[in-house]
Amino acid sequence: MFVEDHVRLLLELGCDVKVVNPLPRMPRYAEARRSTMMGVARAPKRWKHGGVEVLVPRFFALPDHPYPRLTASSVARRAKWVEKQLADWRPDIIVCHTLWPVAHLAQQLASRWKRPWVGVVHGFDFDVGLSMKGVRDHVRASARSCDALVCASDRLASVATAWPTPPDRVQTIACVTEIHEEWHNDISPMRKSWKKEPIDILFPSDPRRPEKRHLLALQTGEVMEQRGWMVGVTSLRHQPRDIVYDRMLTADVTLITSRREAGPLVARESLICGTPVVSVDVGEVARYLPASWVRRDDPEALADGIEAALRDGWKEEDTVEERLAFSNKETVSRMWRELLASLVS
Repeated sequence: MFVEDHVRLLLELGCDVKVVNPLPRMPRYAEARRSTMMGVARAPKRWKHGGVEVLVPRFFALPDHPYPRLTASSVARRAKWVEKQLADWRPDIIVCHTLWPVAHLAQQLASRWKRPWVGVVHGFDFDVGLSMKGVRDHVRASARSCDALVCASDRLASVATAWPTPPDRVQTIACVTEIHEEWHNDISPMRKSWKKEPIDILFPSDPRRPEKRHLLALQTGEVMEQRGWMVGVTSLRHQPRDIVYDRMLTADVTLITSRREAGPLVARESLICGTPVVSVDVGEVARYLPASWVRRDDPEALADGIEAALRDGWKEEDTVEERLAFSNKETVSRMWRELLASLVS
């Protein structure tokens, strides 16, 4: 989703874009056990998405990367295959979304073509990769070797700049938050009768992902029921965006209970759709959510936040759009345009 948004943004800036999406070799039974790997086993070597060509080189990797050098070497060796598929086409800049392990391919291609490359960190590389033995050294080396390191939030950027030997250039550029106007709504106090009509809590993640803590969301719903509410909890798996936005429009509140997030983007999208967001203090939600909507990791506290959101709606002095100005299309486009121009000048 982040890559798709970025590709569309670059196309609107007048760039000629091709996508290389390295994927691990994986049997179908292994794909079924990992919700984040949906479709990986059956992905074709070459296809088009939104008119943009996508190349899918395959590399060897074991779960949790017990032999990181093997994974890194396998990824890097796919450079010749990518070159062959691209024929005479060459980019001015390589943009690599996530560092581990695909940055090894980006580095190899940048070296062969004598081109600058940009590493983009959304969260996993620093939040998980830096805690994995063996992998952390590859993540740090990749972050230091790129010509510019772009982080999706100030928190992630501060991780890189705090290293004894930080990358030469670190910049924060948020993922763009863009929703068609037909889904835009204001956040108003709940119009339903207090505790007399059912409410729908949206859990905007796949319950199978343990870091999203679906159990904490269910426990929060139980606390709400103990207080006299009639509660339904709706979760999101792999739905098209139009359906996601429709679910946000029909929900009474969005609940985020994740252990780790970069944004999250769904929180910003929910706000624009007019649905209040109650969240644990994760990612950068404290930057734009009202203080009463950001709660500690406790079902009772989260239930308090939900009741406050339903009762009060958005009472902040600045509007949702003003609060999220750092991630709107104009701001993000300008920052990427300036960054790319500085690398090719």
